[in-house]
Amino acid sequence: MISRFIKGSIILAIVFLIALIGAFIYAYQEVELDADQLINYHPQVSSEILDRNGKRLAYVFKKRHRLYATFDELPPRLVEALIATEDTRFFEHGGVNPDAILRAVVADIKARKFVEGGSTLTQQLVKNKLLSSRKKLARKIKEAILAMKIENVLSKEQIIERYLNEIAYGNNYYGVKTAAQGYFHKPLSKLTLKEIAILVGIPNAPSYYNPRRHYQRTLNRANAILYRMKSLGWITEAQYRKAIKEVPKIYRSSLSQNIAPYVVDEVLRRFKGKFGDIRTGGYKIYTTIDMRMQKAGRDAVKYGYDRLMKRYRENPKRSNLNGALIAVENKTGDILALVGGVDYRKSAFNRVTMTRRQPGSAFKPFIYQTALDMGYNPASKLTDLARTFQYYKNGKRKVWAPKNYERDFKGFITLREALVHSRNLATINLVYDIGLETIRKRLALLDVKNIPRDMSIALGNLAISPLKMAQIYTVFSNYGHMIEPRLVSKIVSKEGSIIYETKPKEIVDFTRPEQAYLMTDILMDVIKRGTGKNAAVKGIELAGKTGTTNDSVDAWFCGYSPAVTTITWYGRDNNRPIGRHATGGSVAAPAFARFYRDLLKIDPNTPRTFLVPEGVYVGEVDGHKELYTKISPLPKNNGARDIFEEGFVPTPPQKRSSQDENGVKSSSNTERVESVDLGGGKPADENRVEVDHFDESDDLLAPDRQKPDKVDEESGSLF
Repeated sequence: MISRFIKGSIILAIVFLIALIGAFIYAYQEVELDADQLINYHPQVSSEILDRNGKRLAYVFKKRHRLYATFDELPPRLVEALIATEDTRFFEHGGVNPDAILRAVVADIKARKFVEGGSTLTQQLVKNKLLSSRKKLARKIKEAILAMKIENVLSKEQIIERYLNEIAYGNNYYGVKTAAQGYFHKPLSKLTLKEIAILVGIPNAPSYYNPRRHYQRTLNRANAILYRMKSLGWITEAQYRKAIKEVPKIYRSSLSQNIAPYVVDEVLRRFKGKFGDIRTGGYKIYTTIDMRMQKAGRDAVKYGYDRLMKRYRENPKRSNLNGALIAVENKTGDILALVGGVDYRKSAFNRVTMTRRQPGSAFKPFIYQTALDMGYNPASKLTDLARTFQYYKNGKRKVWAPKNYERDFKGFITLREALVHSRNLATINLVYDIGLETIRKRLALLDVKNIPRDMSIALGNLAISPLKMAQIYTVFSNYGHMIEPRLVSKIVSKEGSIIYETKPKEIVDFTRPEQAYLMTDILMDVIKRGTGKNAAVKGIELAGKTGTTNDSVDAWFCGYSPAVTTITWYGRDNNRPIGRHATGGSVAAPAFARFYRDLLKIDPNTPRTFLVPEGVYVGEVDGHKELYTKISPLPKNNGARDIFEEGFVPTPPQKRSSQDENGVKSSSNTERVESVDLGGGKPADENRVEVDHFDESDDLLAPDRQKPDKVDEESGSLF
């Protein structure tokens, strides 16, 4: 009877064991999908945005800030400290340590609750990545099964690599590489033994052992880890004593600190939806920004802003005044600095790329360049007299009577002087004489949208962003060639492959080098003795133009050195006037000058003198020297003496007497009034429309030039 009972019990035990093994095998197969997340491990890794010299502008990530470290990057001491603390028999077991489990069971029975887990490193990895941290029997069984499954597929080195990259270290640092850089500002290879012990101790309780909040507690934990390593014989007594005495410095600044937020936002906007999530792919994104110039740009915008606060006695906390700056390398189009506002914390809106404002007189040089390319010379005489224009709006006749800023008339004035002193009436008469459609046809080469179909184009009555102004001003700074601004030069994957790369892209040859230099010479005069005197910087040649819109709503200075083009803008975010007498010359030009003063300190070797291209000559008109070219000869009826000589290198024009922007005396009080219809007497279209691309086969103004190319994906375009 007893024998039969024993035999039955044995059979029952065998059946139970078979069932248990079957259930285990079934569970083992069922967890394959869960295990795959660790076997084919692809964690979200933070991307890094860098300047052109490889200096970090910011880390970007979605929820977890993680920098990935391969096993080869892990210091041997780090691996030893981890194993000594968490799983001494790690290299001996197959994912589950029976001895540790037995000890944990005894401890749990004595305490009548779960107090000790007995988990191996592999089990901890499974828990952190795949399971909850709640101590339930079902979870522990699944954890053990998953651990054995993973140990059967991955090497011990791969498991350690995944563990040290997955685990949390507090302060939103995930992975030991992130923690090393965040807390110690060091790569893993430079960590001391004490720093390693600190990092190994944190994950046990990241909040409790937070080195920024509980430094002494963190040191005590690290010392216990060091003692454990000494007890195992893995470090010597001398190494232990030296490490015990060490008090590492803990950095409190955020590792993801963003020193160029407007740039970072623009990069993320530009690549949204490309390459997956650009923030979590572990990419290195190389921008064209120069960190030193970016700081100079921020300082310049703040300098101009502080002047405005003082001038108009406004409180910065309540003021809606703002400013922006963009600096572009002439030859490449590389954006060296991009400052979208005075204070990113107050407003993240990027006024360089996301807003369009009227440029006012800053747009005049493109009209004058058209005139030069039609055969006008800087010494050509323009009519500085008033005209009235009639137009129709909603079927009603309207009259437009533009005036000079100075409220006077010169009668006749040279083209150079008209632009140097930003004479509105001379510009309007120039547009009228050349022909509105001729001007519009030429400006279409700039790929500017919504060019007005009326005479207001003469005063810059169109909407344009500072970014676009920087692009079109390269027509002058780059000797006739318009270059597309680019912000990102290349993107490198976490595996080290270049997955995206741009190159400088010339959009259009707007004019010839010698013709562009005529404009540069005039715009140098704008700064030397015209409306842009506040933009002058000692020791470098600068060219540029002020821009002020009606009622001083917008104030611009657009200019360039031989190497860099810079646009500064100020205005109110609600489009209200800045204040009384807020001109481009008084508001934006000082910030422009501040930027170039800093530029000379940053790069003392920057080119300081404009090169004179071939085909530029000098002659005399009414006793004054003036430049000319074959296309823009000296006027014959103004006492000009032609000294055209091939290869002749011109000397700079003689310095002329200065005239204040707001105090030019009138040489003629005669007002010439002529009533004309806009658009050939037909009612003008009050709605601006995008200009069509013109057929240039018969265009005498742009021989041998091409239309703007369609922007492609490899150009790095921001438009």
